[in-house]
Amino acid sequence: MRFTQAYIPFGMSWTSPFAKWQGPLAELNSLDMAVDVTGRALADRGLAPEDITQWTLGCTVPQQYGFYGVTGISRRLGAGDHGGPWLSRACATSAVVVEHLATQVELGAHATTIGVITDRTSNGPLMLWSSAQGAGGAPVAEHWVLDPMKLDPTTGQSMNDTAENTAADGGYSRQQVDDVALMRYEQYLTSLADDRAIQREYMVPVRIPRRKGEDWLEADHGVFPTTAEGLARLAPVKPGGVVTYGAQTHPADGCAGVVVANEGRARELGRGGVTAQVLATGFGRAAPAYMPKAPVAAARRALADAGVDIADVDVVTTHNPFAVNDLWFADQTGYPLERMNPYGSSLVYGHPQGPTGARAITELVHALHARGGGLGLFTGCAAGDSAGAVVVRVDG
Repeated sequence: MRFTQAYIPFGMSWTSPFAKWQGPLAELNSLDMAVDVTGRALADRGLAPEDITQWTLGCTVPQQYGFYGVTGISRRLGAGDHGGPWLSRACATSAVVVEHLATQVELGAHATTIGVITDRTSNGPLMLWSSAQGAGGAPVAEHWVLDPMKLDPTTGQSMNDTAENTAADGGYSRQQVDDVALMRYEQYLTSLADDRAIQREYMVPVRIPRRKGEDWLEADHGVFPTTAEGLARLAPVKPGGVVTYGAQTHPADGCAGVVVANEGRARELGRGGVTAQVLATGFGRAAPAYMPKAPVAAARRALADAGVDIADVDVVTTHNPFAVNDLWFADQTGYPLERMNPYGSSLVYGHPQGPTGARAITELVHALHARGGGLGLFTGCAAGDSAGAVVVRVDG
């Protein structure tokens, strides 16, 4: 979908640190986390909640009291009678939230909008459905987080299977997969330099209430130190395969936010008057059980709608739950692997599902600004062999 009137004010997108599942955020309701982080992010940036007239919640893992959706966040933050929808598109949730907000601005329905994207994979809910057909009326049960990783009901294959299928199709070796995983880790380390100077530009700490007092999560938790030797020692997840646990992401908890506004409002809100214009969004699907291929289709659609070519793109960020994703993208588009994910990626810092894309988009905008502006692409896969993409242009 092409846009001409939608902008992300520079500095008006943010992310919390991500924590590996069953870590320090495991007992914190993701909606409560979003209220606290969003409230402090808006206050620090001088944007009053009541000035935002369209609120959108991106969330994929149900939480207690989640039925009320975004109104349970906006009202607690003092946004008055403003609300909006709850959107969920698996790991492409952030892309669809940006598309919804940009559409509202493009149509002139709202001048200032916000996406609050939050998820907690820790302590995932156990869903029970009553069934008189079960033995003794036993319910049908599903673990909301774990079970979908093991089985796509349309293909009978797991998430890991989709990576191995794509690796086999691309002819990728174990060494190629490990090399990409190591590259992404080394890129992530650059965002930690000078006491995390880069991350501090867009990362908002999480307050963790305790029975007595509170704790704070200031930085990502659970990132595993990666070396070539360590990767080489790991056994593949699937016997005979090329994907190890070192070359795939880990589930995480976290939240993110993004403001989308019209140009005039974005110039007022953006740091130094700088904006990231949303040029287009796109969604695509791959063949069944080839999920890592899908970001290419989504990217091509978004680029075509934006009227630009991949050769014009200065920086790419990806949601890459498998190193295989980036190998396939580079092969199919010709885009250099080393120009992707300059601050690392979800392969390294983890994947809380909904917010992952918003963090990658935020890092994309900051990377473009650091180089003096330019054209950027985010693309990332999602369950069901699908993917979402966003094209932005930063003006300085």
